[in-house]
Parts: sequence; structure tokens; C-alpha cells
Amino acid sequence: MTRLLGPIVQNAYVVHDLEIASSHWASKLGVGPFYAMEHVAFGPSYFRDQPLAFDMSVAIAQWGEIQIELIVQHDSNPSIYTEFASSQGQGMHHVGVMTDSVEEHVARLRPHGIEPVQWGITAGGMRFAYLDTDLHPGCMVELIERGPAVDAFFSLVRRGAERWDGTRPLRLLT
Repeated sequence: MTRLLGPIVQNAYVVHDLEIASSHWASKLGVGPFYAMEHVAFGPSYFRDQPLAFDMSVAIAQWGEIQIELIVQHDSNPSIYTEFASSQGQGMHHVGVMTDSVEEHVARLRPHGIEPVQWGITAGGMRFAYLDTDLHPGCMVELIERGPAVDAFFSLVRRGAERWDGTRPLRLLT
């Protein structure tokens, strides 16, 4: 059988506080450093076919071959994160997989009944789509489109983990 998605490159968690969560991962599991982007700017984005405007911050670290992403949504605007937070509080929210084209990948998934729930583009040009794959049971899958900005950031995270001495588990990117 042909695999529709994968391999997984990222495990993502909705959390209440990036500093507390990154400190936990660093002190308990030795994962770090986390590179944080506060109040991520988005271009056109959508949630359940409606325009999406929300305020979120993320922090990402490398743990072997898998990234750990921590996500905080600062407002209560409808999104996949507020839906999750209202039903689960905190916890694992989605896994991320890479794709060469979000648009083409979504088109290949549609005949299998898999549709995007939230999708768009960051102000920095990263295209993404979160898929409705979390019903039987499991977690959502995010398609992350490859590109120069994503590749450069993921390389920074990987190099940071390779050189990390255990200090400053959370590092703000400007």
C-alpha cells in the first residue's frame, strides 16, 4: 500500500506557557534549546473555511530525528488550538510531516476523505495545512511545505540541539 503521509518530523503540543513547558522538556528529558517565535504573523489563513485571525507563539527544539513544538494561543479566537484547549487543556495536538506542495498533497488526500481543517501561510512564507485525521483516535496531521525559510529554520534548530550545553532552554528569535 502507498503511504499517504510521512514520515513524522515533528510532535506538537498545546501548552499554557512556553517557558514552563520548555523548562520541563529541558530538565526532565534533556531536550533543547527551544527557539521561540512570539506572536507569529500570518498571511491569509483559514479555519473551517472561514478567515482566521489569531495570536499564537511557538517554540521548537530538536530531539534526535523529531522536533518538539510547543504552542500557545494567546487569544480565544476559534482555531484548532482553542478547540483542543477547551476539550483537552494541554497535550499532544498534532504530528508534522513535510511535503513539497501543500496544495498538491491536499488534492491527493481528498479522494481518501481527508480534508484540511486549518490552513494558510505565515507572513514569512511557510505554507501549512492541518488535516482532519484526529477522529479514530489519534492526533491531527500538519503538512509543512518545504522551502528556503522552513529549511533554514529547521537547520538552525537541529544545529542548536547538537551544540546545546543545557543552558537557556528557551531562546527568543527576533
